[in-house]
Amino acid sequence: MLNLMVLRTTDLASARSFYEALGLSFVQEQHGTGPVHFSCERGGAVMELYPGKPGQAPERLNAGATMLGFSVESVDATLERLRALNVTVVTPPKDSPWGKRMVVLDPDGRAIEVSEPARSS
Repeated sequence: MLNLMVLRTTDLASARSFYEALGLSFVQEQHGTGPVHFSCERGGAVMELYPGKPGQAPERLNAGATMLGFSVESVDATLERLRALNVTVVTPPKDSPWGKRMVVLDPDGRAIEVSEPARSS
């Protein structure tokens, strides 16, 4: 079971705004003399945003790249919030048998799949 995910970023404010647009809620933390960072707990797993050195995530199809996925109530409403942050859309919203999905890039270039469950008819 995944219980910790740490994302490093050169811009904590932008990363926090991006992930909050996906519905996450962060608190500021600092352990001892360590760096100020932001933490979110969901379903027993902790996601943290830590300051990092300048750089860019590997291209999403290259070895070493990471893709995260988040389920939301509405892909369309989430896209509106993300557009206000000038997010890059890799794959526009599209319906599939599993629900509506899209792929966007976070501020550090990580591919993020955003999906909503298929509506039962």
